[in-house]
Amino acid sequence: MTMQAYLDTITTNTGKTPEEITELAGAEGLLEPGVKPQAIITWLKDEFGLGRGHAMAIVSVIRRQTEPQASTAEKVDRHFAGRKAVWRSVYDNLASTVAGFGPDIDVDAGKSYLSLRRAGKKFAIVQVTTDRVDVGIKLGDEPADDRLEAAGNWNAMVTHRVRLHDPSDLNPELIAWLKRAYASR
Repeated sequence: MTMQAYLDTITTNTGKTPEEITELAGAEGLLEPGVKPQAIITWLKDEFGLGRGHAMAIVSVIRRQTEPQASTAEKVDRHFAGRKAVWRSVYDNLASTVAGFGPDIDVDAGKSYLSLRRAGKKFAIVQVTTDRVDVGIKLGDEPADDRLEAAGNWNAMVTHRVRLHDPSDLNPELIAWLKRAYASR
């Protein structure tokens, strides 16, 4: 069941939208800092007869609405924590170069990787490890070779992967592949 299906069922069964339930939770003092999810789950069960799965969906909505949201810069920074910090300058150079492709470039920072997007459409991803930076690129039918390898099982959202083991691996060849992926979006 999708999250939206859970929320739709909750609205149908309770007559309240998730936003209305969140307001009621606030009136009960359940949105205060330090309130544990179990307290919210218990209240949802007692007040609305929700089971654990549906209650967890509401807890998720409440957390999204009440917890401070990290900025894109903070999310990017998380990818370079600890021993991964050595790769920050490589990423910054890559991001700066890609930003020069056009005014419609942005970065969406997820938990596992950074998406490079053109007008909201992903054309490449960056994943940082302690040993290297992997750049995934959407290049369609481009033949793979020793450096531009097929993405395979690494990530289904891209067709190819380039592994950067050294800052010098961020070179004109990689930039050309990225520019082609950008142009095709």
